[in-house]
Amino acid sequence: MAYYDRSSAGDTLARGLGWFSIGIGVAELMAGRRIARWMGMEDKTNLIRAYGVREITAGVGLLALGDPKPWIWGRIAGDAVDMATLAEGMALGSKDNPRARNAGIAFGAVLATTAVDIVCAQKLHREEAHYRSLPVPDYSGRSGFPRPVSAMRGAASNAPIAEDMRTPKILQFQPATGQAGAS
Repeated sequence: MAYYDRSSAGDTLARGLGWFSIGIGVAELMAGRRIARWMGMEDKTNLIRAYGVREITAGVGLLALGDPKPWIWGRIAGDAVDMATLAEGMALGSKDNPRARNAGIAFGAVLATTAVDIVCAQKLHREEAHYRSLPVPDYSGRSGFPRPVSAMRGAASNAPIAEDMRTPKILQFQPATGQAGAS
């Protein structure tokens, strides 16, 4: 069972990264061709758009109620894939890719984002360890009733019933009159 606090520092950072992820994802999805051209990687346009869908999915997962840790680790894995793609764009060199420097700038931005993702994952795991170290409350002696069951048995047997809670006269049992005495 995962332990998390939706108001903790780690969760607040995770939600911020969720919004950031959605923003980056929308940009990659809508302007994939322009981003690919800026980095000199026009052949990777569809891949960048696919990365945008992945970012949006991770962002929605981080913002949804529940444990954000799997989504943060998904972001870290996605950052690794992004850096591998960008490294390919930088490795082409200035001869094959005159915009390799732009791919390097994007690589640095992804590297910085990865660092923030790792800090967030560490915070979330530390917070979970803290919650796991707390003692588990023991509710085995509770029944959920205000008094013991034996004291409550029959307590409502002589309770007054309000007029509006009674069966209407038209629905009450009426013994047959007239026919039973006539036979």
